[in-house]
This record gives sequence, structure tokens and C-alpha cells, in this order.
Amino acid sequence: MKPPRWLVRFGSSLMIGGQAVSAVARGRIGLNDLLQELLEAGPGSFLIVLITGLAAGTVFNIQVAAELSKQGASAAVGGLLALGLSREISPLLTAMLLTGKVATAYAAQLGTMKVTEQIDAITMLRTDPVEYLVVPRLLAMVLMSPVQCLLFFWVALWSGQTSSTLLYSVPPAVFWNSVRTWMDPDDLPSMLLKAVVFGLQIAVLACGWGLTTRGGPKEVGTSTTGAVVMILVTVALVDVVLTQILFGS
Repeated sequence: MKPPRWLVRFGSSLMIGGQAVSAVARGRIGLNDLLQELLEAGPGSFLIVLITGLAAGTVFNIQVAAELSKQGASAAVGGLLALGLSREISPLLTAMLLTGKVATAYAAQLGTMKVTEQIDAITMLRTDPVEYLVVPRLLAMVLMSPVQCLLFFWVALWSGQTSSTLLYSVPPAVFWNSVRTWMDPDDLPSMLLKAVVFGLQIAVLACGWGLTTRGGPKEVGTSTTGAVVMILVTVALVDVVLTQILFGS
């Protein structure tokens, strides 16, 4: 009995990811390609992260600050928002945004190159396609995911403070004091660690699905959709494990 196609592609993606990590460890990095991918994963995605962060902080306050104000606990608004953002919302939503913005591009680009036999041409030129195509994309995601996550966190926190002051009359000093009181020193490093792991997952699975595309150009869209679904499922599962390890005690 043959294993399902998605499982074979998942295994192939892990092998491709292992090759890419090994190439990075050996210093086989094309700086020009890396710079281009950093721009795509970084500044090219800042706007969507900025807008979503503004919305997330405001929506959280509309949901939570109103109830806390009714209970006379408005001083806890900042702390709750900071904990929610750092421990879960920021890394998870940033991963979702980068999946939609960057992973789809990776899978589509590499899938198109695969079905048009450009990958074969690269191999015939004695160039390793993993080093040439996957390494810069993987490094870009690993480096820019925590930056995007940190941007999301601070924008959402500022948005939450502004909305709580304007809508529920929570003084800024009270809000920020609550943030300092509730957050642990480990919360931000743990948030960034989550972002790095998610960035690695996104790059490995998106590139793996792209490079294992079969058939004609029609299959590129199917492959891209499959990559996004697999990334979202695995990120959710890994998030459970990381949350238990980092915050379960």
C-alpha cells in the first residue's frame, strides 16, 4: 500500500530542509539572493503586519477592556493584552500572515520552476538547487519572522493602549504599569523563539511543496494550496507543543 502523497511530500520537505540547514552550517549562502529574499520577507510584508497589528490590539480591547471596566478591573487591561500578544497572538498571527504573503510566493515560484524544467537546467549546470533556491528563502524567513513578530507585538500593544485610553478612559500610565507588572522577563524571548520556529516551518514546507510539484502548470496552484494547508496545520500543532514547553510550568 502506497503512503498518501501528502505524507511523501512532507518527508521530502523535511529532507530538503535538512539539506538547506546543512548548507547554511557550511556557509554556502548566496548573499545577493539572500538580500532579495530578505526584502520580500521583511519590508515587502511590513504593511500587512502593521495593519493587522493595529486591528488586533484594538479588537482585543473592545472585547476585553469593556468587560474589565464593568468589573472595575480596568487596571489589568494592559497586562492581559501584553500576555495574550506575547505568548500566543503575535507569533501565531504573524506566522499566518507570512504564510499567506510569503509562503504562497515560495511555493508558486519553485513549483513553476519545477514544472517548466528550470530546476533540471540548474542541476545540469552543476548547481545545487537547494543551495541556490531554498537556502536564501529559509534564511530570510528565519531572520525576518522574529522581526515581523516584534513589530506586530509593539504595534498591537500601542494600539491597545490608545484604544483603551480613548474608549474606556484607562490612563496610559496605568496601562503601561500593568504591562510591566504582568509580563515575565522570559515572555519576549519565548515569543521570538516561537516566531523563529514558525519561520523555519514555513520556509521548509513552502519550498518542499514547490520542489515536489509534478505535472503541468495547472498543478502549481494545487501545490501552493497544499503547502498553505500543511503549514497552517503543522504550525497549529507545533504551537501547542511550544506553548506547553515554554509556558506550561
